[in-house]
Amino acid sequence: MELTAGHVWTLVAAGLVFFMTPGLALFYGGMTRAKGVLNMMMMSFISIAIVAVVWVLWGASMSSGDAILGGLVADPTASFGLNGLVGSEDLLGSAFGITFAIITVALISGAIADRTKFGSWVVFTLVWITAVYFPLSFMVWGGGLWSEGGALAEMFGEPIDFAGGLVVHINAGVAAFVLILLIGARKGFGQDSGQRPHNLPLVMLGAAILWFGWFGFNVGAAATAEQAALIWTNTLVAPAAAMLTWLLTEKIRDGHATSLGAASGVVAGLVAITPACANVSPLGAIALAAVAGVLSALAVGMKYKIGLDDSLDVIGVHLVSGIVGTVALGFLAIPSEGEAGLFYGGGWALMGAQVTSTVFAVLYTGVLTLIIGMLIKVTMGLRISSQDEVDGIDVTQHAESAYSLKDEATGYFAGTSPARPLPGTAEAPVHAKEGSSL
Repeated sequence: MELTAGHVWTLVAAGLVFFMTPGLALFYGGMTRAKGVLNMMMMSFISIAIVAVVWVLWGASMSSGDAILGGLVADPTASFGLNGLVGSEDLLGSAFGITFAIITVALISGAIADRTKFGSWVVFTLVWITAVYFPLSFMVWGGGLWSEGGALAEMFGEPIDFAGGLVVHINAGVAAFVLILLIGARKGFGQDSGQRPHNLPLVMLGAAILWFGWFGFNVGAAATAEQAALIWTNTLVAPAAAMLTWLLTEKIRDGHATSLGAASGVVAGLVAITPACANVSPLGAIALAAVAGVLSALAVGMKYKIGLDDSLDVIGVHLVSGIVGTVALGFLAIPSEGEAGLFYGGGWALMGAQVTSTVFAVLYTGVLTLIIGMLIKVTMGLRISSQDEVDGIDVTQHAESAYSLKDEATGYFAGTSPARPLPGTAEAPVHAKEGSSL
């Protein structure tokens, strides 16, 4: 088979999406304390390792193929080990699909930063990607319940989810919410000023990588040049609009616009445009992202008032903006790209499909994540000890520190404790103060 420009673009797009997960590691890593940055980045990197292997063994089979269980999932044995795909052009699509699975589970990790057992996260990743992501991906994209001809699509209408509002962002956001409820808040949440991001340049670098990779995320599945041009444009203007409205919200509410707000606004806009990127005009992209920027900024500000320790704003950004982008299609979908939204003369059918599929995704992910999380909590435990949390999760879980820098006030290495000094150091470090970001 001759290698075409389309084949090359799929491979490039897959590489861009893969690069997003290391970018997410930087984005999340910079938002944590210095004594938790390595653990945060490791949660993303271990997600790559686990999901990549699982995808080859049974994930690809579960995400597309012959339906079982009434269209809930595909037969996991059909292409076990990618058997039957090697030597076929279909392996290209599989390579693209694996990158979406990887980043979806990695997104969840930001909600439970600084306090989760690494071994428990490994088990959660393995079970959740199998029981939650692969079936939902099949239902929406692979020919299952919410796909064309599926039972739920016939009943409520087929939803539009071009690049993953339901499958990726709402899915990850709901899972994050459930895990927060099971694990609880960080020690000193809302009171410890040291829980602020320790490296904002790292956050902005991560956001830039995510924005860059998102062009592959959204444009990778474009079917025509005209569609690709629309998606690319929307993927540029939506995060720009969301950044502006997030910063405006901060300025009005707090009196200043922040670099963290700019980076978070970019991600909120990218999340919001993901399901709608191929089905709204550039003006529609600006409108829905502008709304998402405001609502996500307000949602993030609410976490301290309601005591919900969403450490790195997964719910506020991915769940809120994911819902905005998915439901907005009921208003803003343009007729030239399929079923029209209400603002373009369409009826209520598309709105019904978008809303009911969103509710289904929330319930499906919420229930299964609760079951998985509870089982891990009562067996392995989800949370590190209170003292380990104070000492720093990098040292207690990995016996490492991100920075070989000494605290000027104490003269000891950052992120260490007397109970667990860094390997190879002769110093007798003291306990990290709870109010310290080190």
